This record gives sequence, structure tokens and C-alpha cells, in this order.
Amino acid sequence: MWQEWSVQTHLMENKYKIKQNKTAPMLEDKIRAAFDEVSQRHTRPRRLIADRLVELAMSGENFTIDELWQEMRELDPHLGRATVYRSVEKLVAMGLLDRVDFADGTHLYRVCGENHHHHLTCTQCHMVVEVDVCLPEDQLNAIGHKTHFDIEGHSLTLFGRCESCRVQ
Repeated sequence: MWQEWSVQTHLMENKYKIKQNKTAPMLEDKIRAAFDEVSQRHTRPRRLIADRLVELAMSGENFTIDELWQEMRELDPHLGRATVYRSVEKLVAMGLLDRVDFADGTHLYRVCGENHHHHLTCTQCHMVVEVDVCLPEDQLNAIGHKTHFDIEGHSLTLFGRCESCRVQ
């Protein structure tokens, strides 16, 4: 029984990695195109940042700007924190990265898919889960009408405790 499960899990992990590897070149192209679009030069630091973001997308890892900056400084000690910050924020503005806020005021970044989604975050361990739930269009329109806003976008973060943290 255990061996069957392990083989099945291994096959699912390999299938997931293959799927991610197919999207990596496309993501890399989008990140480089985003830097081009905002007239940022093709500098070594930006290439390093783009390469690392592709790796993070393939692994599904979350990161903070400081973590990314520290990793990049190992490759290029002269890389400024502001360069990393501006690059990440431009990619967030262009929809290539998501900023995930936590109930305690901290936040992290993650490379997410192209589909519209929101996040559910654990208030204890900071696990992040993408959820396909959204406010209905008529509610967004009603909010805009009531507040005299033209709503151009939205972000929803749900907070709670994951199953593992509730058991502890």
C-alpha cells in the first residue's frame, strides 16, 4: 500500500514538474518583456532577478524582497536593494507576481498563474492557498456606484488557520 502511494505521488510530482517546465520559458519571456515595456535596461542584475523568479515559479516557493535581495547579492554583491524592490513591484503592477498580505501586516510575493484568483492565508504558519472565489460582478458594480468609484480591479485575501495549525 505505502509503495503504491509513493509511486503514485512520485508520478504526480513528475507530471507537475513537467507542466511547470513547459510554462517556464513563457514566464521568462513575459518577465523580460515586462522589463522591456517599462524601459528597464537588460542589465546583469535584472537578468539574475528574472532567472531567479523563473526558478521560484517552477518550485512554487514564496519569497520576500529581502530574501530575494540576499540571494541575488551572493551572485552580485553590488546589487542594490532598490533595484530588486523596483523590479518586483513593476512585475506586481503588471500582474506577473502577486503580493500576498498576512493578518499580522507582513507580506510576501509569489509567482502565480494567469488565471484570476485570490489567496487564503494561515494566520499562524503563513501557508498560502490560491482560491477561485470572487465577488460577483453586480456586487462590485454596486460598491462602485455607492462609493462613486470606477472600480478597476480588486484583491481579496482571506485569513484563517490551516488544519495543521488548528491541530497543534
